[in-house]
Amino acid sequence: MTAWHLVLLASAATLAFKLLGYVMPPKLLEAPRPARIADLLTVALLSALIVVQTFGDGQAIVVDARLPAVLVAAGLYALRLPFIVVVIVAAAVAAGIRAIF
Repeated sequence: MTAWHLVLLASAATLAFKLLGYVMPPKLLEAPRPARIADLLTVALLSALIVVQTFGDGQAIVVDARLPAVLVAAGLYALRLPFIVVVIVAAAVAAGIRAIF
């Protein structure tokens, strides 16, 4: 099986999942349990993406300037600062640490 076969298979699976969403009865999707699962799944996927992008470098786990920058960003976000301020300060922390080391 080549990479193109995998791409076509993944595309077909994605299309099937999207079509499945149209044929599902709305009553089933609006129930409390599926709605809660969808909300929690979104948070879990976003958290996993943040962890992979912060600690991952190919197949290795790396702790570098990204970790303090993410911690600073999380702290500033918890203080409810505007998002642009959080991004700029976190980028400055990462740049400062990289300049020092």
